[in-house]
Amino acid sequence: MGELIPIVAIIMGCGIPITAIWAKHKEKVAQLQVDATAQNTAERAAQYASSVQQLEDRVRVLERIVTDKGYDVATQIEALRDQRAVDEAGSGVSLDFAKKENA
Repeated sequence: MGELIPIVAIIMGCGIPITAIWAKHKEKVAQLQVDATAQNTAERAAQYASSVQQLEDRVRVLERIVTDKGYDVATQIEALRDQRAVDEAGSGVSLDFAKKENA
């Protein structure tokens, strides 16, 4: 049994530093992953902020158009309704070639 003590001491003497090096390496890899994730998140946040800003600008323009006194939405809607009534009434030249005119 006395022969095993030096062998165990040598294994422990080599095992502890190797374990410490391995643990330090794992810590460094974990830190790199955290940094990469943080950078990716920051880039996405910047993209979302840009997209939100563009949408807000578009909404402002639309609000300005709709609230402008010269922009009469009701008149334009009525004009479209009038045009639809003319189309439904069948006014104009018929394109039904199956019917023959009686002269």
